[in-house]
Amino acid sequence: MKLLGFLSLRRISGQIAALVIASIVALHAIITAGFLINRPELPDPAHDRGHAQLATAVQLLGAAPASERPRLSADIARTFPQLGIELLAADTPPAAREPEANLHGLHRRLGHSYRLFTWPPGSETQRLGIVLPDGATIAANMPADRRPPFMGGPTMMTLLFAVISVTLLGLWAARALTAPLSSFAKAAESFSLDGTTAPLPERGPEEIRSVAKALNRMRERITGLIDDRTRMLAAISHDLRTPITRMRLRSEFIEDETHRSRMLADLDQMRAMLESVLSFLRNDRRLEAMTLVDIASSLQLVTDQFSDLGRRVAYDGPAHAMATVRPDDLHRAVTNLVENAVRFGAEAVIRLRISPNEFTIDVEDDGPGISDAQKQTMLEPFVRGDDARNMDEAAGFGLGLSITNAIATAHGGTLSLHDRQPHGLVVRMQLPTHQDGGSSAARSSRQAASASGSASS
Repeated sequence: MKLLGFLSLRRISGQIAALVIASIVALHAIITAGFLINRPELPDPAHDRGHAQLATAVQLLGAAPASERPRLSADIARTFPQLGIELLAADTPPAAREPEANLHGLHRRLGHSYRLFTWPPGSETQRLGIVLPDGATIAANMPADRRPPFMGGPTMMTLLFAVISVTLLGLWAARALTAPLSSFAKAAESFSLDGTTAPLPERGPEEIRSVAKALNRMRERITGLIDDRTRMLAAISHDLRTPITRMRLRSEFIEDETHRSRMLADLDQMRAMLESVLSFLRNDRRLEAMTLVDIASSLQLVTDQFSDLGRRVAYDGPAHAMATVRPDDLHRAVTNLVENAVRFGAEAVIRLRISPNEFTIDVEDDGPGISDAQKQTMLEPFVRGDDARNMDEAAGFGLGLSITNAIATAHGGTLSLHDRQPHGLVVRMQLPTHQDGGSSAARSSRQAASASGSASS
């Protein structure tokens, strides 16, 4: 029973065994058909006819009296000029070298009383010397070998056709067996928590279907776990608003002005933190539709908004540049970067560089910058920089860069931090000009899941 299960066509092992058997059968069928059609064991009629004519003429001359041979030789020359038969002098010495192997058939036709050699002796010409039974010698043209060459013969052509056919069959079967594995890799790369990607197709061999079912169940469990954790964090953040509001009302009755202002500042900071967490959890699970927009105008709008607030922010780039993006998300990402830039520096510059396939947004500041050891960790949620970049502890909660990084990843791009000379920081966001909604949605969901997990810890 185990052997029958192993050879079942529903399993990969059974399909591989069936492929091997089918390849062997197909190979034998092709070779057999080629041999039956070409019949290589039968002599070539054209090649055999030349041997038969020469053997008949030589046997006539060998059986004729010596006096009749000149006349008979002339008659044969007129009837079969292609044989080129002529009588040689009686004292002609025969050559010691035997003729080519393809004349062994002619030698068998003539018998052992005839001897063959090349003529003239030691030459490489297509002439043949034949010693008759009575010792007389004649010369004749060597029959041409009309058999096809090895590479062009039926045997070689049949084998070549068989090898090509079996190779194509093997390539097709290998692709059919490995296609489900490739789909697994693509599905794992585009793993989505927001339901935008379809589950793995449960088809193919039994082992592949089992793996697909297990991965689909695992995805459902992971999605449920992340949803429960997100709802829990959102509920906690929401429920904390009520006691914070009550504490704020009670703080108003504190008579000491200093203590009252400090208490209200702490409560405002706690409320702002809760609002940031709620916004972070909501936006990372919601994807905006892609739209063709003028990103240059969007960046100029951000510049004008900060300039109206008295901030020194400049724009450097083309007046118009079209790209397919999520406009609200992009506006929020650039706003976060500019807020960080003007918080830690005196001025900021938004630079836009665009190419046919990609556009780059650089937000530069003249602040103290970030050390190389902290550049990567600064993109994680709730991570703030060193003391030099956190002069105002109440100013931020470490979510600005992580939200911007999630937005860049959702667009299929990258966010990176670089040093600015002589001092300062350059935050570079590189995004594709044309978007693929499915893959970017999946990447956004993975980033949201990672950020939510970090928030819960």
